[in-house]
Amino acid sequence: MNPFIEVNPFEPELAAGRKRAKLLCQQLNALRADQTKARKPIYQQLFGQVSSAYIEPHFFCDYGSNIFLGEKFYANHNCVILDCAEVRIGDRVMFGPNVQIYATTHPLDPVERATGKEFCAAVTIGDDCWIGGGAIILAGVTIGKGSVIGAGSVVTKDIPEGVVAAGNPCKIIKHITT
Repeated sequence: MNPFIEVNPFEPELAAGRKRAKLLCQQLNALRADQTKARKPIYQQLFGQVSSAYIEPHFFCDYGSNIFLGEKFYANHNCVILDCAEVRIGDRVMFGPNVQIYATTHPLDPVERATGKEFCAAVTIGDDCWIGGGAIILAGVTIGKGSVIGAGSVVTKDIPEGVVAAGNPCKIIKHITT
């Protein structure tokens, strides 16, 4: 089964959703470090689900409404989430700086790509995961509960729960014993 769906990003509803998200991200990124209480209302407007989260500046996303954050989510500086499809992040998940999630991709054929269409597939990150700095997670990927993704990794395929995985492409290095 192909998890990818085709979308036209130029549809007015999608363009309006991106504009809304960009404005909210600008508001969020403009807050001073001591304005922690001012973040929550912006999070609630921006994300599909959020309870307790802290996101360092600068944060960028396409829509925000497709991002569902679990309890105690933390993202370090310069996080980018391209949420053309749902991005579900579990409880107690931590992102290092410069983590990027791409729930979107484009056609490989240049003629097809020139039409502007894109393909989207959900990304899921389980509870208690740690995503190292500079990691990139591609469309359609699921990372299992309790796993650690090494800094600089490019995650192209599902990662099971309870492992340390790293590299480009990201591969399992060891199983975590608890």
